[in-house]
Amino acid sequence: MEIEMTIKVTFPDGATRDYAAGTTGTTVVEGISPSLAKRTVAMKWNGALSDLSDPLNEDGRIEFVARDSADGLGLIRHDAAHVLAEAVQELWPTTQVTIGPVIENGFYYDFKRDTPFSEDDFPTIEKKMAEIVARGAAFTKEVWTRDEAKRVFAAKGENFKVELVDAIPADQMIKIYKQGQWFDLCRGPHMRSTKDVGTAFKLTKVAGAYWRGDSNNPVLSRLYGTAFATQKELDDYLTMMAEAEKRDHRKIGRELDLFHLQDEAPGSVFWHPKGFVIYNQMEEYIRRRVNKGGYTEVKTPQLMSSKFWEASGHWGKYRENMFVVPDEVPGTEEEGPILSGKADLMALKPMNCPAHIQIFNQGIKSYRDLPMRLAEFGCCHRNEAHGALHGLLRVRQMTQDDAHIFCTEEQIQAETEKFVHLLYSVYEDMGFADVVIKLATRPEKFGGTIERWNAAEKSLGDALRATGYDFVIAEGEGAFYAPKLEFHLKDAIGRSWQVGTLQLDYVLPERLDATYVAEDGSRKYAVMLHRAILGSLERFIGMMIESYSGKMPMWLAPVQVVVATIVSDADDYANKLVRQLRDAGIRADLDVRNEKINYKVREHSMQKIPLMFVVGKREAEEGTVSVRRLGTEGQKVMPSMDAIVELMAEATPPDLKRAPALAAA
Repeated sequence: MEIEMTIKVTFPDGATRDYAAGTTGTTVVEGISPSLAKRTVAMKWNGALSDLSDPLNEDGRIEFVARDSADGLGLIRHDAAHVLAEAVQELWPTTQVTIGPVIENGFYYDFKRDTPFSEDDFPTIEKKMAEIVARGAAFTKEVWTRDEAKRVFAAKGENFKVELVDAIPADQMIKIYKQGQWFDLCRGPHMRSTKDVGTAFKLTKVAGAYWRGDSNNPVLSRLYGTAFATQKELDDYLTMMAEAEKRDHRKIGRELDLFHLQDEAPGSVFWHPKGFVIYNQMEEYIRRRVNKGGYTEVKTPQLMSSKFWEASGHWGKYRENMFVVPDEVPGTEEEGPILSGKADLMALKPMNCPAHIQIFNQGIKSYRDLPMRLAEFGCCHRNEAHGALHGLLRVRQMTQDDAHIFCTEEQIQAETEKFVHLLYSVYEDMGFADVVIKLATRPEKFGGTIERWNAAEKSLGDALRATGYDFVIAEGEGAFYAPKLEFHLKDAIGRSWQVGTLQLDYVLPERLDATYVAEDGSRKYAVMLHRAILGSLERFIGMMIESYSGKMPMWLAPVQVVVATIVSDADDYANKLVRQLRDAGIRADLDVRNEKINYKVREHSMQKIPLMFVVGKREAEEGTVSVRRLGTEGQKVMPSMDAIVELMAEATPPDLKRAPALAAA
């Protein structure tokens, strides 16, 4: 007599229930509640996202995944990619499909087609996708042998799929997912049927892409799309994307003559005079804040020997992202210069931390010297892929508002609290109130001991709790040498940006022998806090341009006021006003062109100039100005000196407004 095997299933609330081995997730959820079953599209079995139809053959924990959850959204987009591929092959049967992953905010699928797609094809494809969704074909999984999969795909002319089968490791199954008659090679999981995708999807753009990212391989046609659980979420996202396109910092940068980039210096910024005003104002602001916060500013070399990066561990982790040059060692006159190999390789620094340790290590440090806070506007270079470069937001040359705090274990909490409060104050000055803190913990590959990592993670968590600010855990997302705090800002249209960071590091001080003399006379390794508030000036300025749509706060505006004449009789008066404004520290321009005032107002409004002082014959005679403010109707007539004094107050950087004595100095 055959004995039926049973398994114990544990639910999220801790309750357990016995089931026959082989029972599916579908059976489990349907036995609990019809309404729960209706909402559930997949499950997590022992933490792994799985098909609801998978059999359960061992004891484990089950969680039900709703369509409107974060995991559900990922599945909607994954399944939408499959629906897209089926739609394309129904419309153009000779098209080959390749890969179609989920990406941030959507998905894409790469196709090999003789005629590349265009956006004109989108309505036709979307209509076919809607038909496939309406059919509601179930997603079913089959496991094929490697030879069977290659034979079937080869017979269909799907040569890219044959290549993908060959690339799957020998110890992994070949999974095939079907939706009706159409099928695809896929790791899964999927929802129950195509109907679960819903109708809130949209194709967004088309681009070219090389197969497997190799320029020696065939060019494919990549269709991008997005999908959401509800139409409202899709509509909100599309509205945000349309607004983001209007706010693109590269477009605004060209229109306002702030900066440019060009192919001969990929990933490096050419700052124009107006853009460099913003850059300098940001740098001067941060310099004042960190100086007041007890930091000492330093400057370290751009080029350093590879031995520093080997010792720090960066050479093994980041070598491919570093710009490396050989160091020529003089030889004999007959031999010429000799390149002496690895020991004489130099690298442009991708970060500042090993250099700051070299400064710390000069001379003997005592516990009385700690905390030591070293700050630098460090110019760093990282060899980002050409395809990843994106205006100011992803560059190869960047300037970080970097600093490193060398302290004792006992000082970690106080220094972390002090930094977090400083960071929040800076973000408030920049106009950002919505901040999300993430504590990124130990990754799979890490330096140092687990004990050190546990201690570092606990110290950061305790310090954050002491600040009173909420935070979330980002599991496994720490740097290889340290856990870190990530600070994410939400901009004017709801997008999130990671900017500031603080990393608690026990590893680098040990690797680079950063020690101090403790109170008991022993040598101890310093604790090192890596921290930045803006992250990089380039990226933060790009983010601010987009958030403010180019209309920068008065203290950051490249030109704060334009004095514009109505008639030439007011030219002398306008010149005098500009001199007075500039003497008062205001960035003022003069417009005495023989143009109508409405033309001048429109032109300077397009350039996002915050204020205009309009002057005519009457203003010149009375010593007044007509003040026009960007984005408002009408004007205000007032005595010129009153207008200048008001503008001086408005143009004062926010930190100096809080310190009148310092502003006067």
